[in-house]
Amino acid sequence: MAAPLCREIEAGLGEVVRSAQQAAAAPLAGADPAPRWTLRRLAGWVEETFGRRCCRETIRRALHRLKLSWKKARKLLGRADPQRREAFLAQVQDLLAGAQHDRHRLVYLDAAHIHQDAGLGYGWSARGQRFGVGSHSPRLADKLSFYGLYLYNQGEVRLWPYARANGENTIDVLHRLRAEWPNQPLILLWDGAPYHRAKAVREAAAALQIEPVPLPSYRPDFMPVEALWHWLREDVTHHHCHRTAEDLSRRVAAFEARLNQDPCVVADRLSVKERLNPEEEKLRFPR
Repeated sequence: MAAPLCREIEAGLGEVVRSAQQAAAAPLAGADPAPRWTLRRLAGWVEETFGRRCCRETIRRALHRLKLSWKKARKLLGRADPQRREAFLAQVQDLLAGAQHDRHRLVYLDAAHIHQDAGLGYGWSARGQRFGVGSHSPRLADKLSFYGLYLYNQGEVRLWPYARANGENTIDVLHRLRAEWPNQPLILLWDGAPYHRAKAVREAAAALQIEPVPLPSYRPDFMPVEALWHWLREDVTHHHCHRTAEDLSRRVAAFEARLNQDPCVVADRLSVKERLNPEEEKLRFPR
């Protein structure tokens, strides 16, 4: 078992890691970024600063004793407007309440490009051997644009493939959405993409009696369909290369059908943000 580090070295480790964390949360204009303190880099820092050579396991245990852990960072939206965020969530409360009482249908809509090539996510593999995933080397252009819809009232999703996301295809999505509910009020929440703001799209929405509600800028945490894209890539494109667009479209359709068998799981995974976290909001740095 590795010998523990002395208190002076442990305190130094805690100081450099926490300083880097604070600098990443509120960077100063023109300042060089602090290093990303990996175990290997911290071991080198200990040797350079204190003349003590130690392994990465010793560093890891010391950090755990300091109540520090290795985790994925979350992006703090420095250009998001706090007032607009609060006002939007107040509006959302009314929209959610109306949907829960079936006064209208509430739909979140987003678009994403899904490539045919394999995604390289984590997976189990034999220890000591490289983990390889076969690829047919599709071109960069070999992809489909999917319109992802989260139907809040039903706890269901729709994943509709198109060659690209543009104004014409967005209008087709609006017609397909209205065809599902020909006589009910429809409220559509989406971002400020140029094809959402296009005059032809706005006119089509008005003609179909669909009320679009734009999300505030720099607000990916307000769009539950973002979680759907992560879910889709985990289940469909990680570790599998699709030879054709038709093969990709078929597997995405099967993924959609599987999700819609359990609305409770969908509603849990695509949870809608209803309130702000004051501690997280305080970390947002000025523009």
